[in-house]
Amino acid sequence: MMAASRVRSIHRAHRPPYPPLQAGEGREGAGGGRFRLFALHATTELGKGIAAALGQPLAAHEERDFEDGEHKGRPLENVRDADVYVVQSLHGGPTQSANDKLCRLLFFIGALKDAGATRATAVVPYLCYARKDRRTKPGDPVTTRYVASLFEAVGTDAVLTLEVHNPAAFENAFRCPAVALTAAPLFVDYAKALCRESLCVVSPDPGGVKRAELFREALEVAVGKSVGKGFADKHRSAGIVTGDLFVGDVDGATALIVDDLISTGGTLLRAARAARNAGARRVIALVTHGLFMPGAAEVIADPAIERIVVTDTVPPPPYPPPSPTPLSPACGGGLGRGAGEGREGEVQRNKIDIIPVAPLLADAIRRLHHGQALTDLMVF
Repeated sequence: MMAASRVRSIHRAHRPPYPPLQAGEGREGAGGGRFRLFALHATTELGKGIAAALGQPLAAHEERDFEDGEHKGRPLENVRDADVYVVQSLHGGPTQSANDKLCRLLFFIGALKDAGATRATAVVPYLCYARKDRRTKPGDPVTTRYVASLFEAVGTDAVLTLEVHNPAAFENAFRCPAVALTAAPLFVDYAKALCRESLCVVSPDPGGVKRAELFREALEVAVGKSVGKGFADKHRSAGIVTGDLFVGDVDGATALIVDDLISTGGTLLRAARAARNAGARRVIALVTHGLFMPGAAEVIADPAIERIVVTDTVPPPPYPPPSPTPLSPACGGGLGRGAGEGREGEVQRNKIDIIPVAPLLADAIRRLHHGQALTDLMVF
């Protein structure tokens, strides 16, 4: 976990200059009504952070589970003529799957619209199925588009998310306004502390080159000097990843690998090893969504990766334990999905920095409510 002082500095850097929103009856916004912010139970902690940054409490609601596995959710405050925002991150977890969370969010938005909400915006820090935005085999589903249709079917007026896999595919999937923020401002702030070093921004695969290049350009402006670039080749077929080519001017530099998410970590590790083999002095990964699926513990503990920086769009769940193979003292650290006991657990805890996204999301919500531009939060 990153040092508390660093977390506080990030909150200060991204706290918007607008006055706190009020939940009072007379507060009018661009949405045409009073402001209400809900956070469903699976994302309560992040919702509290967003509410604190907005200067108001979360609105009350009920979620009830039934014996047969069904559920219901309803607002406990008047939302008629209100501009309503509902926070729910759609990642799988130990008690609710991504599908469970998606259904709960959809049903709650439907209830809000039935209760007379003027505008209902889904605030989805991590959007499930965003990676399945195109067909890769005959007959494949385009699940991103189907998810968009579900949101529209219950009356969702807008969707706000963070760092999707393919921004163009995300926007094209929705007919309602769809906003994909970038975590770049958070990572630029983090990387500015490395300004005395020679830096190189690396994409872990060809598909992420544009994301990495835009981040590199923003970082150059922030540090006031040239930043190198590189990318690693990758081919995936039937779950098997191949490709060993690395291109870039990383020799003697600190390599910053930029990606939208880490699942098992295989892609990240391949890029880190390739950068090390090409002469990188250090490798630091800047990844928006830390899913950390089984297998990630061993990957992240690899000495090729010095640090992992993620946001809290996906909270660290109880991870499965790493393999029993002892770690070399050169490993430096890593994250495991287990009990985190002994030296391995300590190494893993010390290798991860977590950046809060609540101030960034609060800034976007405030701007949407006031009808202000989001351009600088969506592009670099």
